[in-house]
Amino acid sequence: MAALKMHNLKSSTGSRGKSKRVGRGNASGKGTTAGRGTKGQAARTGGRNRRKLRGLRSIMLATPKLRGFKSFRPKPTAVSVAVVATIFPSGTEVSPTSLLKAGLIDEVRYGVKIIGSAKLKKKLIISDECSITAGARRSVEEAGGQVK
Repeated sequence: MAALKMHNLKSSTGSRGKSKRVGRGNASGKGTTAGRGTKGQAARTGGRNRRKLRGLRSIMLATPKLRGFKSFRPKPTAVSVAVVATIFPSGTEVSPTSLLKAGLIDEVRYGVKIIGSAKLKKKLIISDECSITAGARRSVEEAGGQVK
C-alpha cells in the first residue's frame, strides 16, 4: 500500500453527507431565509417544537398501545406428531436428541413438546424428556405406541 500522504487521502464511502448548507448566500439555493419561509414562529430560531405543540389527546392516540401480557418465560419447541411420524420409522424412540439429529428442532435448551392429534400408522415410543399434549398422547397410544 502507498504511504499515507495528503494527496492520496480519501474519505470512506458514506461518510460525507449530502446535506444542503443553509444560509450561505442566495447562489447556494438556500440563502436569505435558509429554507424556513418568511416570518412566523417557524422562521425564528428556537421556534416550533412540534412535539410540544401537539395536544396530549393526539399523542395518546398516535402512540401504539401494548395490550395484554407477554411472558418472558421460555417456551418449549413445538413439533407436530404427524411430522414426527413421517420422519421416524415404526418402533423408534423419539427424544429431544433424536429430533435434533433429524433436523426437526434447532435447540433442546427449553425442551420439546409434541403437539397435534393426527391419525398415526406407526408405533412410536415418546421418551419422558418430551412433554406431550393430550391429543398427541391419544393418537400415539391409538396407533399402538407408548409414552414413557
